[in-house]
Amino acid sequence: MTRRRKTRPRSRWRRSLRRFAVTLLFVMVGSALWYGQEQAYRDSLSWMGVPTWERLSPLTLHRVLRNDGFLVGWSDVRVNPLWVSYWLHEVDDADIGARPAFRRDWRTLWPIAPDSYFGSGYDRGHLAPNYAIATVHGGEAQRDTFLMSNLTPQRPDLNRRLWQRLEEVVIDRFVPRFGVVQVITGPVFSERFLDGARRRVGLVEVPEAFYKIVVVPAETPRVLAFLMPQTVRGDEPLDDFLVTVDELEARTGLDFFPQLPESVAESLEGEVATEGWALDAVSQLPARFQ
Repeated sequence: MTRRRKTRPRSRWRRSLRRFAVTLLFVMVGSALWYGQEQAYRDSLSWMGVPTWERLSPLTLHRVLRNDGFLVGWSDVRVNPLWVSYWLHEVDDADIGARPAFRRDWRTLWPIAPDSYFGSGYDRGHLAPNYAIATVHGGEAQRDTFLMSNLTPQRPDLNRRLWQRLEEVVIDRFVPRFGVVQVITGPVFSERFLDGARRRVGLVEVPEAFYKIVVVPAETPRVLAFLMPQTVRGDEPLDDFLVTVDELEARTGLDFFPQLPESVAESLEGEVATEGWALDAVSQLPARFQ
């Protein structure tokens, strides 16, 4: 009678190890491919790198949410976007669809409903603007601008007047003037966490102000930065709110252009340079909708 040879424990262990190694290899290759594609998409919507934190803390920590046409740096602590980044360029034939409905974003940790601001005295303020994104990136991107992760509490005089005027100047004047611009925009919060904890609409922290950085990514780049408080009347000249990028980084704790060489950053981020922007012609233009 022939006896069966017993499988040695060491042989079984080796087969298990090989299977684990093959599985790990597939996971690593798949992760590398995903990361490469994701990084390429992020780079396509940002200039000199996706914004990150200058000083890491729970208040600057954020996740990058990918949308059609724009990126969102989402904070689950502030329950707000810390920044939104997008490109705008000239188009020959824009196809602007009907105004979409506001929608919840399943990617946010806390549930923020379209009616979360009702009765609060605040508007649902867009950061990636509906009209400009629809003009350049199309209907699907326009629908993404109505995700609640792209919205933040804004006072009506800011949202409907001053902020809207700035958005219109960017798409109607700066884009035709320069051909392509990069925009980074977002809220500014109180530096004291307890103040922010008290100033909330439901779960959402109410910002003190909002910033917008407009970049012309040419061989000699140009940058224009604005900081607008919630307390504006709405009819002020836009150039009353010019600041340096350095000031915005100090107020937000973010590094907006992490790949920018230090020699370039010193002048580009540390100065307010208005030459070439023709601000005199646009600073007091009325809003498209009053």
